[in-house]
Amino acid sequence: MNTDKNISGFSLIELLIVVAIIGIIAAIAVPNLLASRRAANEASAQSTLRTIHSSEATYQATAGNGNFGSMAQLVAARMIDAQIGTNVKSGYRFDITPIDLVPDVSLAYFKATANPVITSGATQTGGRKFGLQDNGVMHGQSDSLAAPLTDTELAASNNVMGN
Repeated sequence: MNTDKNISGFSLIELLIVVAIIGIIAAIAVPNLLASRRAANEASAQSTLRTIHSSEATYQATAGNGNFGSMAQLVAARMIDAQIGTNVKSGYRFDITPIDLVPDVSLAYFKATANPVITSGATQTGGRKFGLQDNGVMHGQSDSLAAPLTDTELAASNNVMGN
């Protein structure tokens, strides 16, 4: 009978060291991953607002008879896809406020805003809110994320986004 058993493997200390190293790497990588996700969500929000602006211009010139459309009207006219029509995309909520043309009184205009769905904490979906009007100038701010940009903020020149 042979009593020599050659058993090999990792010791408990070696396994704990490997787990500790993986934990350190995860602690370094996760915040960067979350920051990248927020940046991607913000870029997607800006791109979606540009899509809404283009769709509004097309809608006004065709189906709108001089007026801009609501989100439902743009979806019905197939100017924007159904994903944007749900008002939420890539961690941002989108709202459109069209104001109709009043002949001999005022021109039609609209404003579209994008606000992060989650405004604070580790799972925050964006660090800025965005908006634009019919003039197509993109505005962005990082304060009061829960409230959409107001008409005054959209008219201000201190929060204009570069292209």
